[in-house]
Parts: sequence; C-alpha cells; structure tokens
Amino acid sequence: MKGFLAFMMAACAFGAVDGTVMNQSTGKPQPGATVTLYKLGQSGMESLESVKAEAAGKFTINQNIAGPHLIQAAWDGVTYNHMLPPGQPTNGVTVEVFNSTRSAGVAQLTTHMILLEPDGTNLSVNESLIFKNEGTTSYNNPEGGTLRLFLPEAARGKVRVNCTAPKGMPIERAAEKTSVEGVYKVDFPIKPGETRFDLTYTLPLADGGSFSGKVVQAGGVTRVVAPQGVTLESPVLELLGQEPNTQASVYELKNKSYAIVVKGAGALRAPEAGGQDEEETGQGIQKVKPFLYDRFYPVLGLALLIMALGFLLLYRKAAPEAAAPEAAPAPPRKGKRK
Repeated sequence: MKGFLAFMMAACAFGAVDGTVMNQSTGKPQPGATVTLYKLGQSGMESLESVKAEAAGKFTINQNIAGPHLIQAAWDGVTYNHMLPPGQPTNGVTVEVFNSTRSAGVAQLTTHMILLEPDGTNLSVNESLIFKNEGTTSYNNPEGGTLRLFLPEAARGKVRVNCTAPKGMPIERAAEKTSVEGVYKVDFPIKPGETRFDLTYTLPLADGGSFSGKVVQAGGVTRVVAPQGVTLESPVLELLGQEPNTQASVYELKNKSYAIVVKGAGALRAPEAGGQDEEETGQGIQKVKPFLYDRFYPVLGLALLIMALGFLLLYRKAAPEAAAPEAAPAPPRKGKRK
C-alpha cells in the first residue's frame, strides 16, 4: 500500500502537458508544428522538451510542470507562445498558430510617434510604431524585414529596438543594415492583432539644435512629440495641441523628409498623482488655433498618440527583466513522441 501511494505521488508530481495545435488561418488542427515546453525561472528560460504535433494536431510532453511554464509552437517560420501559469490545467491545452505571408498588405501601420528629448548636450530620440493586422495570416519577411527605419549618420548605427507581439512582452531585436544608406531593417513577424515597435537612439545636438531624418516605413500619419520646456520649429510641422497630462506638445509631420530645430531641454515624465482634478484632466486635448474641434481626423490621431505616450511612460516605469523570446534561445532536447 505504501509503495502504491508513493507511486501515485510521484506520478502526480511528474505530470504531463498535452493538447492541440490549432491553425487559425485554416480553422483546422495543425500537424507537423514543433511544440516546445520551457521552464521559466530567475535564471531565464530552460527548454525541457520538444515534440512534433501529430495527426489532428495532438501533442504530449511528459515533464515536471511545477511552477510557471511556457509552450511555444513553431509553424511556417513563426513561433507562437502560450503561458502555463501555476495552478492552471495542463491537459487539453490549445495552442494557436497561423499561416505566414511575405505580403505586407495584411499589416497596416496605424500610429507612428517620434519623441524628441534634448538635455542640452544630446538628443534622445524615441520612435514608436504600431501595426494592426486584421487578417488571419502573419506577415513574416526575414530577408526584407517587416519594419524599415532610418538612422541619422550621427547615430552610428546604434539603436535599441523592442518589439511587442499581440499579448506578448517586449523582445529586443537587432536593426540590420540594408543596401540603402541610412536605412535599416528589423526581422520580427507581425501576427494577427496589434504589434508594436519601440526604437531608441541618441545623437549629439548639432549646432543650432538641428535634427534631420526621414520616414521610410510606408503607411500611417507621423506625429512628433516634444516634452514640456521644448519647442520644435520646422516648415513641415503643424502644431496640433498639448497632451493634457504631461503637457507635451504634439505636431503632425507633413513630409517624409524633415529638418527640425530643437530648442530647450526636457524629458517626458508621468504626472504626479493628485496634481490635477478630474475636471482638468477630463478636458482631453487643449485648444490651439485653429480649433481642433473643426478637424476631426487630427484629433482622432492625437487621441491614439496619447495612448501611445501612456504606454511609453508605463514601459519606462516597469520594463520587464525577462521576456519570452519569439525564437528558442537554444536547441531543445528532443523528447519521445506519443
């Protein structure tokens, strides 16, 4: 009897993960997808076992699943994550995947924000681009990149790029040179849903505070943001208004190529709690001439940008120490298939 109880306790401790890989592009189970189980801990991610989904998309992984784990399914060149928090069922798990396409038509750029923060010596540039994929396929183009960006020569190719997939965590990706001078590409799949790219680089302030650049990513309207204490001057900029919480000035960029004179110094900061009452913060966009109420579409774009500013402030306040990668960091150990 004691031996039987010990056996049952050991079996419960070992456990198993099983489920089905579902292709949301076809609406059918996906055999042949590679399914990997990762253990999440303070030291990072440890791959435990990798199997192939069999007929009807079924998979089984026999591993100890105490603590947080991650299931990652790879299909058609793209990986998809499914979290397994402690205490959640590990049987009958459904992992969603999609077919891929090299056509950028499924992914539309909806928001492009350029935040300029001078400190008197250097200029910190933060760009945020949000893509919306309303289709049922993932846009994936490893050779050409799914994002194109321009870096001024003074940046010397040094840029930090964080990519956030739908329902994912920020993941750092490299910006690679292209054959076009100053243009770089980022290889990161744009899955159905909303994908965000955040770029950060620093430039020495040129004489007169001039900052020049180009918008090379097609689609969307570009907004340029200056924190309180900073003014921007350029014939290709139109002032739209101020974001009410941070008092940041928001401009619309009227040309793909631009030269902007940056004056003053300042950085975007979250407002202190209790600094404004509800009536003040509830007014939305402050008026500037011409009145924004007569210009519906710029107001709509500014509202979207205000949300992007809020995301940037939140990301700065609590950037995650570790994130689930879109591709396995190390080859997983092969397990037995059932």
